Amino acid sequence: MALHVRGVLLPDDEVRDIWLDGDRVTFDPVPGAETVVDGGFVLPGLTDAHCHIGIAQGGAPISSLDQARELARTDRDAGVLAIRDAGSPYPYPELDDEPELPRLARAGRHVAPPKRYLRDIGVEVGAAEVAATVAAQAAAGNGWVKLVGDWIDRGVGDLAPAWDADTMTAAVAAAHAAGVRAAVHTFSESAVEIMVRAGVDSVEHGTGLSLDLIDLMARQGTALVPTMINIATFGGIADQARARFPGYADHMIALRDRFPEVVRAAYEAGVPIYVGTDAGGGINHGLAAEEMMLLHERAGMSTLDVLAAASWGARAWLGFPGLVEGGLADLVVYPEDPRRDLRVVRAPSRIVLRGRVIR
Repeated sequence: MALHVRGVLLPDDEVRDIWLDGDRVTFDPVPGAETVVDGGFVLPGLTDAHCHIGIAQGGAPISSLDQARELARTDRDAGVLAIRDAGSPYPYPELDDEPELPRLARAGRHVAPPKRYLRDIGVEVGAAEVAATVAAQAAAGNGWVKLVGDWIDRGVGDLAPAWDADTMTAAVAAAHAAGVRAAVHTFSESAVEIMVRAGVDSVEHGTGLSLDLIDLMARQGTALVPTMINIATFGGIADQARARFPGYADHMIALRDRFPEVVRAAYEAGVPIYVGTDAGGGINHGLAAEEMMLLHERAGMSTLDVLAAASWGARAWLGFPGLVEGGLADLVVYPEDPRRDLRVVRAPSRIVLRGRVIR
């Protein structure tokens, strides 16, 4: 049955009537449609643009599709109706079109350096194999490749790039040649500079960004997914490492402490910023609203721009049209205006996914 929705449609800021005819949006009345929303503030479904439903709590790969479904439902029930899985050790293409799950933009497995990344998560390869591995993982995803740009190098006792600059630049080129976009994990100053100059499509975390690189990202349209909720955990990482790697520990703390100003500078420079939690492993699912709060309160993003970063803007970036004629029938409704008080995004009053009422 078709559904009818009436409310203040954002970002248009007008009281509108829309109809959900199957999985499509129309502004033309559909006879016999059931009214499921009459009032409130209506947004295209939220997005978690850096999420891992292939990684279980604690950091191990999931072992079944049902585990992936459970994690995805946790995000869905918080209003997240589109997910970009930024690297999964467990393949789950069967879930791409599952009607009760969020829409999925997926990378394959992380492409990582040997013995320098989370155990059992990435495909760990030396420099000579990186480009071929990127091409293989492009085929395993549905539009994205995830590169691990840096991690701790125990030989130097600090963060270091995953491979040499030529190899990392070639990895981005290999992703583009395969017809997909490349996302890169970076914490350090050196790795993020290599990857931004190489033309990577999105920087994940980006704690090492400089003002010069931020300006280059803005000119190139390179996206930033800050995962501020994850960066807040750097203190615990530093504590665990300090006895053996004090320089690394101090570096992680310094990166954490400067990060709100890094994100603020990126925002002010016009860098595209999207909401991502890095859920999976050490971050629980269902926390997109908390990431939104951090972007507003700590990085100074306006409530409207945070909403765009979590909703219509992020969906457009991932290729999931919002509440436009012929768009996808995903929406969340809030009883109060989230532009006035962003805290209301923690409790949607109605969730509709693929033209079906979730709650």
